[in-house]
Amino acid sequence: MKRFLFLFLLPVVGFSQNTLSVQVNNVKPHKGKVNVAVYDSDEGFLSFDQVLKTKSVVADQGSVVLHISDLPSGEYALAVFHDENDNGKLDTNWLGIPKEKVAFSNAKMKTFGPPKYKECAFRMDSDHQIHIDL
Repeated sequence: MKRFLFLFLLPVVGFSQNTLSVQVNNVKPHKGKVNVAVYDSDEGFLSFDQVLKTKSVVADQGSVVLHISDLPSGEYALAVFHDENDNGKLDTNWLGIPKEKVAFSNAKMKTFGPPKYKECAFRMDSDHQIHIDL
């Protein structure tokens, strides 16, 4: 019986799901929401229709924490933005430059655009915590 139970649970252990805890620091105003987008490929990075998972939380002065569950082991990159006016989108000026605060995992906004996926990517093989400054 133990052997049968072990063989039955083996596929579940092989595809274990992890939780990513994201602490976003330097949240300035106490309004709107902080949004996190999780990407798992270079091809879809920063594309709204290629987001693997998203999570948002009401903004709180200082820092907020978001928990994103059910992520298999793998490589990920995060994009974060503070939707201050809570309109559900990243507001930009006529040049496409964000008017609202944006941040990324492991990288900063460049002078002429956002960082690449590989600059933001991190490996996750178990529950993981990451800190991002807006």
